[in-house]
Amino acid sequence: MLRRFRTLPLFLLFSILLSSCGYGRMVKKADSRYKIGEYAAAIPLYKRAASRIPSKEKKMRGTVNNRLADCYRLINDANHAEGAYRKAIRYKTDDSTVYLNYAEVLRKTKRYGEAASNYRRYLKKDSTNVWALNGLISCDSAKIWTKRPPRYSVHEMTAFNSRKGTTFCPVVADEEGSMVYFSSSRSPKGAKGIKNSKITGIRNNDLYVVKQKRGGKWEDPSPLSEDINTLDDEGACSLSPDGKTMFYTECRIRNGQSLGAAIFASKRTGGDWGEPKQIILLKDSSISVAHPALSPDGQYLYFVSDRPNGYGGKDIWRCKKKMGNEWDLPENLGPEINTPGDEMFPSFSPSGTFFFSSNGHPGLGGLDIFQATSNFSGDNMKWNVKNMGAPINSNGDDFGISFIGHTSNGYFSSNRNHPKGYDKIYYFGEPLVDFAVSGFVTDFKGQPLPDAVVRIVGDDGTNVKVHTKKDGSYNFKLDKGVNYVMQASCRAHLNQKGDFSTVGIYKTKHYTKDFKLPSMLEPVTIENIFFDFGRYTLRKESEEALNGLVHMLQDNPHITIEIASHTDMVDTEEFNQRLSERRAQAVVNYLIAAGIEDDRLTYKGYGETSPVKVTQAMAEKYRFFKEGDVLSEEFVSQLPKDKQEIANQINRRTEFTITKMTYKMY
Repeated sequence: MLRRFRTLPLFLLFSILLSSCGYGRMVKKADSRYKIGEYAAAIPLYKRAASRIPSKEKKMRGTVNNRLADCYRLINDANHAEGAYRKAIRYKTDDSTVYLNYAEVLRKTKRYGEAASNYRRYLKKDSTNVWALNGLISCDSAKIWTKRPPRYSVHEMTAFNSRKGTTFCPVVADEEGSMVYFSSSRSPKGAKGIKNSKITGIRNNDLYVVKQKRGGKWEDPSPLSEDINTLDDEGACSLSPDGKTMFYTECRIRNGQSLGAAIFASKRTGGDWGEPKQIILLKDSSISVAHPALSPDGQYLYFVSDRPNGYGGKDIWRCKKKMGNEWDLPENLGPEINTPGDEMFPSFSPSGTFFFSSNGHPGLGGLDIFQATSNFSGDNMKWNVKNMGAPINSNGDDFGISFIGHTSNGYFSSNRNHPKGYDKIYYFGEPLVDFAVSGFVTDFKGQPLPDAVVRIVGDDGTNVKVHTKKDGSYNFKLDKGVNYVMQASCRAHLNQKGDFSTVGIYKTKHYTKDFKLPSMLEPVTIENIFFDFGRYTLRKESEEALNGLVHMLQDNPHITIEIASHTDMVDTEEFNQRLSERRAQAVVNYLIAAGIEDDRLTYKGYGETSPVKVTQAMAEKYRFFKEGDVLSEEFVSQLPKDKQEIANQINRRTEFTITKMTYKMY
């Protein structure tokens, strides 16, 4: 067993034709290996036969290369499978599934465009095939999925893995994650004379356990006892919730013939596992069952089988526990879980969430890990299935997930990026992220407010006050997964609010939030209010500033204000007076339309009667002004023309002044 049992495809043996050909006996021998699932043993035979088939016998070349490609695909050698499928198509094999299988292999090598083309070619022959339709969706979506912010960090567990062979299906055995069981094809110390599997081309798998020492280091993995590890292939184990029973898969071969996969159970006696006994789930012992997973309540045994009346490929089933060691009739998990592809490696988190792997649902390539939650609709169980996404899933095979206690951390197995398709175990965990918010609190003129307070309230119970420094700055460390509301306040100034969230963000992020607090004691200029020259219609680019004024009034519901508009000295006093009144009224009309009560608002036009007095900030920005200069008509007329326009622009302004602080308070 290569960590997953295989369904043997049906094909015609050209026995009469081949018996008369020089390469015929070789193809027949390869076919016999292929038929019983000995893919690794069949590969060199098919390769030799393919090299000897005359060029005129294109159909036979296509058939042999197609079977050779199937063998490579079934032992996870996607690169060699790709080349063989390409030859099979060139020689016009009459097996239409070649396009579906070729597309699957191309998706595993990240050649999504070519994969999509071959899915479409297959769909011309079978337009409703769910596997091909989902594969096509996967090709279109793969780039989007891989660009999403990663929820987890992933790294290889070199302490678990072997350089020569596979290591897969980790099972965490305790709440702390200090003991892990897994399957591996590595050679135990002192093992000699053990032949490689004719199915996979590598040594059969055994079950191992690895324990963590004090200080966090891991011991060398140890094989389980000979009662469990045999010359057969053991893999895909799981534990009962109390940890006292182990269920595992065993693929047995007797007299050179595969007997398929079966599930065994062993009970812990003291510190050792006792003699295993086969779990009988089906009356027909010739049908394979594998990948056991006991539900957290111990009532159902989930498993994988290619038994009839499924949805195609391998499906996930479950049996309810009866009295003693007997199990009820199998129940298929249904079309939300099972597809025409393969669904395998069921498992549960300690909290009861169901996980499995599939190459039939839309994914990144090969097997992807999916999370499923269930609910009942009448008498039927319905499932909501969600792809775990990158980086847990890749274009390779990803499967066999196990969690450490009730955390979001754990282990899974994958053959990503391995040239020989070997499986390795990887650790996953929520990445260490850092969230913080910082900024400055100033008045509307940009002057720092060193005695301001920023209050931060989160929906996790956070409620703190942060005082600004001398330069008006503040900073605060945040937690992940929290919605926050902030309010800045300072004596003799209005409050200002803000909000943001760290929910759904999985990488370090520092927020910047500056507050500009309007004064309660003097007029406040509203920046970026724009009108066309000589007109009073608000321009589109004024909306951001006006909406900010709306928010300020909403944050301070007990104030009333006067909107004042000022013009420069261009045109007559009468014209400027009338223009300023209409501009102030236009601002008030906007605020009322935005939902501000009209009795909170008054307006007045000042025309050119209140020229600006230059502040320190203005003098620093425009060096030809001095602090205290008044931009009167007499002063402005003495400036050069270019500087006159700057002065006129400063005089043209919209301001608000607080007129009352007790609106609707009593």
